[in-house]
Amino acid sequence: MPGGRADRALTGTGVTIQSVPDANSEGFIQTDLEKTVSLVCQTDALPDQELVWLRNGAVVRLEEGNKKGNSSVCITPVIHEDNGATFTCQLRKDATVQASVTLNVTFPPELSESEDVAVEIGAALVLQCNIFANPPVSSVLWTLNGSTVDLLAGGFTVSNDGFTSQLKTDNVERDLHEGRYQCTANSPVYGAHSKFFQVSVMEKTIKFPLMPMIAGLVVVFLTTLLAIFSRWERIVKCCK
Repeated sequence: MPGGRADRALTGTGVTIQSVPDANSEGFIQTDLEKTVSLVCQTDALPDQELVWLRNGAVVRLEEGNKKGNSSVCITPVIHEDNGATFTCQLRKDATVQASVTLNVTFPPELSESEDVAVEIGAALVLQCNIFANPPVSSVLWTLNGSTVDLLAGGFTVSNDGFTSQLKTDNVERDLHEGRYQCTANSPVYGAHSKFFQVSVMEKTIKFPLMPMIAGLVVVFLTTLLAIFSRWERIVKCCK
């Protein structure tokens, strides 16, 4: 666990939060995914006052023995949703007596898996990789069979929104687009992380409209049934 010493993170009038790991002078605690953050709130010269913890403004449920004079909360394991979460300790009788800390959770982009993609000639090809990270990735590189993707020759467009990077082309050709793609996101903290796509281009299949076919079959069936019924009536009449 980083920061083995518990320092004063932020002090309000009458309330102090101590933390492991330590908070910086602005009240931010840096931690990683799956780690543990411990917070202890103490009242200054008010040992009998009841304390309340809030997470982003919502009350944290505490056990009865963890409310007066000295109160602690433990965040474990730290998850993505804890990034940016603010924990506030305040007096129940006077909410203006408070102190707060905010978690800064660092994590790399999750790009370890590979994916097989099959697409027909003439169809659209869309490849996406998750680049969400804290701190944000510094760059994203797309390659095809080991070489940087030629956007112009392949008719590709690339878009990044901070969460995903997307490589797209609207008209697939086997010679241009089949092969092994690699999306590499570079993190200033965690280095390069990649995801691979094995793209296979298939021959275009002929697709028949289902509903018209069903309607046609129904018409043929009813026509045949009517003809059989009509023929049967004639046979019965001849036999009388």
